[in-house]
Formats: sequence, C-alpha cells, structure tokens
Amino acid sequence: MTSDETIPAVGVRPLDEVFAAIDTANRRPRPWTGFEHGVLGAYRWAAGAQVAAPVTATAAVGTAEPCRAQLLAECQAAAVRLRRALAQGTDHAYVLGAHQALAWLCGLHEDCP
Repeated sequence: MTSDETIPAVGVRPLDEVFAAIDTANRRPRPWTGFEHGVLGAYRWAAGAQVAAPVTATAAVGTAEPCRAQLLAECQAAAVRLRRALAQGTDHAYVLGAHQALAWLCGLHEDCP
C-alpha cells in the first residue's frame, strides 16, 4: 500500500475489523438478547447494511454508510436514551448494546462488544 491509498474504515475502525465484529456477533448463541440485537443493529447500520440507525432510525446522509460525525451523533443519542431508560427503570439492554458498539466504532473505548 502506498501513502496515497487509504484503508476503508467505519468510524475509526478498519472495515475488515468491523466485518469480523459482525461475524463474531452473528455467531453468538441464540436466542439473542436485546443487548446483542443493539450491537448488531449498530454494526449493520455503520457498515451500510441497514438503512435505519439503531436508536434514532435516521438514514445515513449522502452515502450508504454513516460518516464519523453521524456515528458520534447516534452514539450521543444512545447515551441520552440509555440515561432516560435507567432513570425510568425500563429495559435498556438494546440501547446499551447499540451504545457500546457505536462507542467502539467511534474510538471512545477499545473493548469490542
């Protein structure tokens, strides 16, 4: 690879690393929990395989997959929804999974959910 070539990425993660995370999540034993559905929804949206964002249900703007700014905005929306669910005592597994996956894609932590 020359210095002029770029490695395709989703957020800050190389595309092949994201596809490996999707594959790993897909191989988890079923039935999947809400957390796992949230993780997969975030990965699929980020990779352009799903139109609606996992939390806000918005579509990526301009391309098949969201840019880093859209990923960060969706991560922030997930954090807000998570705080609200915790405060209300409602089920938060799905939004927690989406938030963890989005935060990983954005480089906010190194632990791939």
